[in-house]
Order: sequence, then structure tokens, then C-alpha cells
Amino acid sequence: MKKNWMWQLLVVFFLVLLVACGGDGETSGDDANSDNGSDNTEEENADGGDGEQKRHAFVFKNTGNPYGDKMMEGFETAIEEIGGESILRAPDQPTVEGQIQIIEELIAQQVDSISVTANDYDGLQPVLTKAMNQGIKVLSADSSVNSDSRMVHINQADPEAIGRTLVQAVSEMIDNEGQFAILSATSQASNQNLWIEWMQTELENEEYADVELVEVAYGDDLRDKSVSETEALLQSHPDLKAIVAPTTVGIAAASKVITDKELQDEVVVTGLGLPSEMAEYITNGVSPWMYLWNPIDVGYLTGYAANALAEEEITGDEGQSFEAGDLEGQFVITESEDGTEILLGEPFRFDPDNIDEWKDVY
Repeated sequence: MKKNWMWQLLVVFFLVLLVACGGDGETSGDDANSDNGSDNTEEENADGGDGEQKRHAFVFKNTGNPYGDKMMEGFETAIEEIGGESILRAPDQPTVEGQIQIIEELIAQQVDSISVTANDYDGLQPVLTKAMNQGIKVLSADSSVNSDSRMVHINQADPEAIGRTLVQAVSEMIDNEGQFAILSATSQASNQNLWIEWMQTELENEEYADVELVEVAYGDDLRDKSVSETEALLQSHPDLKAIVAPTTVGIAAASKVITDKELQDEVVVTGLGLPSEMAEYITNGVSPWMYLWNPIDVGYLTGYAANALAEEEITGDEGQSFEAGDLEGQFVITESEDGTEILLGEPFRFDPDNIDEWKDVY
């Protein structure tokens, strides 16, 4: 009798224990669904139902570059709208070695896409090819890599239009006569080099017979070096009438030097600049006018293109198209001299009549 009583007690104990464990498991599952149900639905919609949030990386030239900061801001906004995760990286200095190291790390993290604003046209090919061979979607933006290193390139505007427009502008500023110099970024920057090529092509026209390009200098998109290069240009070419800087770092640095030396009546500056950095110099006459596009939009378009590639909505082939959030219309992939590209739009002119409208925007 005593033995039966002990046996019944053990059975009751194990039943209570079993019910308690089962109840805990059900409560945990209900709590998880209650807390994360809406988030899971959003992720499934963004990821095509695979249950994993896609990770998109953007690698800029170097840290401390206001133009790059704005591009990354736009990229991050796009990826947030899509429901993915953005990873923003840049080396301390604008070197290909620094970008290679970062891209290797991103490959190891198995990100879904890598967008890069390249420090070298060909130097990233081995590491980007490695990324693509592992299923990572690769695209370049702003400063491109060669077509074997990416699936598509995001271009701010037509390179020919940029180059020709800059020559037309500087020629008008110096009354079609005199010397000017170019202050570029790095000597390996593909976008800068292509714009300069088109500038030189435009200069071959007879109307520029009295306009002379005396030097192309490189500030490496670093403020201090761009300042030093500007000072060297002024010293080497005492008859210099203008500096064209197709780089936001360079145009701001050159304008500051001209302002500090009180040379605004002798040397003008134009090129591609951020309104927020150039408002002072457009107002004081150092830069009669300049051009740019919205770098936030460049990054934003890049983010949507990266996602379209990752979702296999596009493959980078000519003729394909996709929509990009708040940017109007369909963006069509076109063929360029070196692979396919997506154009954001035409360069926009900033001058004393409109600079106040834009200086607080970007």
C-alpha cells in the first residue's frame, strides 16, 4: 500500500512538471509573435519572403568628405525605405588598398550587395570579382570601376555634358582669353579623368583658340593638399585667370585660397561644388557660378539599384528599368563606352540668383 502511494505521488509530480514546461514554451512563442509580428511581415515583404533582412554595403573613397557623407546619407535612406540594413564604410585615406581591405571584410560578412565609389578604376577588379563569384551583387557609383568589376554603374550625369559645360563656363568667365588650370581629385579617379578628357576635347574647338589649359593638379580630395596645390598653381602660373575644380573638396579649397589672398578680382573658380560649402564664395564673387547634382540623390538611386540587383529585378543589362522610391520615373539601364550605366540627370547650375535656396539643402 505504501509502495502504491509513493508511485502515485511520482506520477503526479511528473505530470505537473510536464504541464509547466509545455505552458512556458507556449507563452514564449506567443510573446515573440506579439512583439515582432509586424516587423516580420515587413521583412518578408522587403526580402521576398525569405525571412532574412538583406544587407547592402556602400564603400566611399575616404572619411571626412562632405560629398561622400551626403551620398551615404541618401543610400542609407533608400535602404531603410526598402526594409534592409545599410553598412557604410570608407578608408581613412583615399587609397585602393584601404578599399580592398574593407571589401574583403564585407565579403567575409556575406553581404547581399556592395556599392563602391572607387579610388582606382582597375585596382579593385580582383576583390570585386571575388565578391561577384560569391553571389554578391556589385555596382559602382559616382567614380566607376571597369565593367568587368561590376554589374552596372550609377552615373551622376552624362560625362561629356559635364566636361564640355565646365569649359564653356570657364571660357565665358575669362572672356574667352587667358590661362586656366584644373584642380582634380586623385589621378586614378575614373570620373574625374573622363570629365577632364571631355574638357580637353571641347578645348579643341576653334572658339577656344585663346584659352589655354596650363596644368592639371591633383589634391587627392583632401582639403589640406588641395589648398597646397592651389597655392602652387598660383605661384607657378602668375598669369592664371581661373581654376576649374571638378571635385567638391577641390573647389571649396581653391575658393578659400583665392578669398584669403583677396584675389577675387584676378582669379575665378568654378567646377563642381556643394551649395552649403560654396554659398560664401558665390556671394563674394570668387565663383561666379558652379555646377553639381544632388549627391543625396546619387546615393539614394544607388541604394534602390543595389536592392533591385539583390532581388534580381535587374541584372545590369541594357534596356532593363526599375523605380527608385521618391525619384520620379523609371530609371533605364543604358550602354556606355565601358559597360552599362544608370544616369541620374543633368548637372545643375548654382549662381547668385539661386544659391540661397540650396545652401541649407546640401
